[in-house]
Amino acid sequence: MINIVLFEPEIPQNTGNIMRTCAGTNAKLHLIRPLGFALSDKAIKRSGVNYIDNCEYELYDDFNDFLAKNDGEFYFFTRYGKKPHSEFDYSDKNKNIYLIFGKESTGIPKEILREHLDRCTRIPTTDKIRALNLANCVAIAVFEVLRQQDYPNLLRHETIKGEDYLIED
Repeated sequence: MINIVLFEPEIPQNTGNIMRTCAGTNAKLHLIRPLGFALSDKAIKRSGVNYIDNCEYELYDDFNDFLAKNDGEFYFFTRYGKKPHSEFDYSDKNKNIYLIFGKESTGIPKEILREHLDRCTRIPTTDKIRALNLANCVAIAVFEVLRQQDYPNLLRHETIKGEDYLIED
């Protein structure tokens, strides 16, 4: 199972977009408090549209609470990572994979990252920005895992207008 972990997220629009991504990829979302918003915030509902009801998520009091309740392969996304996210092997569909992202302003605390240096990863960018948007990073990471697993349980054709929509008159 793919798990997205947000460590103390601050911006409701990002979390709403991530909830939509989770709903569309069958990923579970883990939210570590404190949150910079209320989950009932209108901004989350606006960003997640009406898909957030299909997002499975769980709340935790802090990082230790999260660790006590979850087991699997942890990957920490940080601008300080020295290995690109695409160099890790996520192909085993039987493993619980946790993609961990920090808060928008400061990321994942150094104390946590130091304990997992071999699992710190970076999405490569130019030197013109500090980092990509959190919701974009989550989407990039989730779809790398899904690509390596050959997109399990995801549709390969459009279902609302039909798979032949582009060739029909």
